[in-house]
Amino acid sequence: MLRAVVFDLDYTLAVPRRDRTTILEEATTTTGAPSFTRDAYLEAHRRNLTSETREPIFADLLEGRESDADPAAVATAYRETISDALEPLPGVEAMLADLRGEYRVGLLTNGPVRAQRDKLETLGWEDAFDAALVTGELEAGKPDPRAFEAITGELGVDPADAVYVGDEVEADVRGATETGLRAIQVLLEDGPDPDPRAVAHVEQRAIAAVLPEILDELE
Repeated sequence: MLRAVVFDLDYTLAVPRRDRTTILEEATTTTGAPSFTRDAYLEAHRRNLTSETREPIFADLLEGRESDADPAAVATAYRETISDALEPLPGVEAMLADLRGEYRVGLLTNGPVRAQRDKLETLGWEDAFDAALVTGELEAGKPDPRAFEAITGELGVDPADAVYVGDEVEADVRGATETGLRAIQVLLEDGPDPDPRAVAHVEQRAIAAVLPEILDELE
């Protein structure tokens, strides 16, 4: 029996109005840091999923580079730039409110505490979920089962009675299914192909319109 729906945040419920590569370039330029590729940033991000801020991410990226840039300053510039650019996908706020009438609704997002909590504040979503966890507050990030067990514990449900909705194959689909949750994969225009481990797939821009019907079918 489906009792809870848990969401990823970035690219599942909210997206930046500008591409992340541009935002990253703006933050490094502002602080005098060298340029980093988006792929390099994501690799460093995955190595630092349980931190308070993005400072360890940028310290990682700056290591061995000839630069006097302060990792804390770069982290602050990036956080402020990306928060200002963030917007919800069409209809998701109403969808979340409606779903809370039928299910326990949670959020589990990878990333540093301050960065992800700032996003929720910017979006006005501090009270949009029955429970919201950032992996920077936890022992481990997605796809580690401890992250998924933490959110189902906060929601007071068994993993088998929950579904996780996210766009990343490794962190979201694999992590959820290996912890005993069902997974619904959010498909991006330039993202990975549908993963067979997911019980359903939904186009990113259509999530608010389509997801409630998918959940009804999973009952």
